[in-house]
Parts: sequence; structure tokens; C-alpha cells
Amino acid sequence: MRDQVWKDRTVEYLPWADKSGFAASPGTPRLNAPCAAWSKEISFIGVCLFQPAFRLPSFPSKQYPNKDKMLPEYPASVAISLELRDLLQPFFLNVASGVSEHTFANIYLFRHKHGYKLSTLDNGLPIILGQDETRRFFMLPFGIPGHGMLDRLFRDHEMLKCAPAAQAEILEKQGYSVTEDRDNFDYLHRRQDLATLAGRKFHKKRNHIKGFTTNFTCETQPLSDLNLADAMGVLDQWRDHAESEGDYREARDGLEHQKLLDLRGRVYSINGRPVAYAMGEELSDRKTFVIHFEKADISFNGLYQFVNQEFAAALPYHIETINREQDLGEPGLRQAKMSYQPSGFIRKFTVLAAAR
Repeated sequence: MRDQVWKDRTVEYLPWADKSGFAASPGTPRLNAPCAAWSKEISFIGVCLFQPAFRLPSFPSKQYPNKDKMLPEYPASVAISLELRDLLQPFFLNVASGVSEHTFANIYLFRHKHGYKLSTLDNGLPIILGQDETRRFFMLPFGIPGHGMLDRLFRDHEMLKCAPAAQAEILEKQGYSVTEDRDNFDYLHRRQDLATLAGRKFHKKRNHIKGFTTNFTCETQPLSDLNLADAMGVLDQWRDHAESEGDYREARDGLEHQKLLDLRGRVYSINGRPVAYAMGEELSDRKTFVIHFEKADISFNGLYQFVNQEFAAALPYHIETINREQDLGEPGLRQAKMSYQPSGFIRKFTVLAAAR
């Protein structure tokens, strides 16, 4: 029975399993030694604050995009498209910030909401440009340019957005104005905490799940071509009952292009009826999985709590941390996220031009 569980939850669910201690053969699931303790880069100050090292890509300059490639030199820019993934993915794989926005899948899926575009700096590194309503911004996941280019970027934009803590510290020392952006902190959880919900602090969560499993038998399957339409149906039903469109467009894009974007998910059904799905991606550190979308039929009490726990339990042992993204400053969402007792946060900062 144990082998069957792991066949479903690792070998078939995660195609990269053979690289991470899980047998590639569906007939012989096995595990290597348990993963190491949670990242040593966490510091504890009340609630621990995740402070990963900030590093630059280590590619030779000949691999940087240039005028012969698809990314123009700043200030010219291009819209984000799937065709750019192969060009940009090597850069994203070298990003160590842990910021949920710093993946190709994220900037592609939210390209319309934030007006994302791409350009190349004078040092050959890509830059992400964007606009929230009337506020123009830029993001520097791949490294900080020289002073001249940086000053030019601040003249052309209102702010640098989603700067990780280490990057913000560097810029503050250079005289730029740095402000903590609490509404966009990513919530971090130890995978084991969400998978087991052990201890008194998760007592209410366990009760919700017990009530759900007492009344319903929920079947779970890895997201695939065979049940993609089921996940689409769950998303459409969620939109029909939601107060606004929310992230419907982005979530649908994610389902339609989940293979190209290397997204992984699970679909949940009760009596053959699809009722929930969740989807996300593994970050470049290969220890963190970020949940981008989680949709469920709210008429089933305890279903969201069940999905949260089951998805965490289905991840392989080399995943130590789950990033459940930000609360966007919404009080209800913040309360719901805090109720899961996060073990830490990915702190993000807004940076403004240096005072003259």
C-alpha cells in the first residue's frame, strides 16, 4: 500500500522525481535518506524571516541576450511570450531570492495584470518592466546595474518593486529610499507542518479536515491531459461564484500552458465530480515549491483545508518549504494565511530614487 501511495504522489506526479531520490520506475518507488533540516539561511526574530543570499547569474557574457536576440536594449522593450522562455529560463534558474514573482511562469501568467515587458540592460542582463494602473515600475531579479543605468531607470519609473532583502540592503547603502512592502511578503511554511498539521496550533485545521473526510470520500490525481478539463471546470465554477474575476485569467492561462511552464498540480473529485485543484512550481533552489493557484468548491466544508494538507503531503521529501505567496493587504486573506502559522516570510521591499 505504501508503494502505491508513493507511486501516485511522487513518481507519476513529479516527472523530475528520478533526479531527487525517487526511483524513476513506477514499479519500485523508493526514497533516499531524509532531506536535511530546513534552510540554515533562516533567522528567527519572533516569526523567522527568510533571508536567502542574493547572487548574480554566473553565465559567460556570450550567453547574455544582445541586440541579435529577441530582447531589445533598454529603453526599448518587448511583450512577454512563451517563445522567450528558453532564452530567460537559464537566468531564472540562477535566481536565489525565493521571491514568488521571480520565475518565468509568474511573469508570463501575470503579464496582463502588471503590464510586464522585457528589455536588456547595458550589462547584458534582462530587466522586467511593468505598470500597475498609473505607476511604472521595474524589477531586477538578475542583478543590480551600474549607477548610471540605475539612475536612468529611476528617472523613467516610479519605483523598483519586489526587491528582496539583500538587494534592498545594498541599494539603501547607496542612498536609495527603501520601504518594507508587507502586503507582498510571501508566506513560508515547512512542508512537514502542512502535511501533518501536528500539534495544538493546527487543532482547528484537523477538525475541519476530519469533518470533511467523515462525510466525503475525495479522490486525488496528478494534473494531466486526462483531467485538465476537470480542473478547467473547477476554475469556471469558482469564477461563477466569486465576487470578481480575481486571478481567473491567470489561472486559466496556467492550466492551458502548464506543461510549457513546467507547472505541477493535483485535481480533487467527490463521487466522480471535480471539486478542487491546486497548481504551482518548484523554485530554483529545488527545496521550495510555490503554490500559484488553489481553487475549490466552497459548498464542501473543509475541502480547502483538505486540499492544503493533501497537496503538501504529495510533494516529495526533497521539498522542505512551501511558499503560499502574498496576502496583497487583504484583511480576510491575511487572517486566513496567518491561521496556518507561517514559519517565515520572504520579505520584499519597494525602492525609490535617491534623495537629491
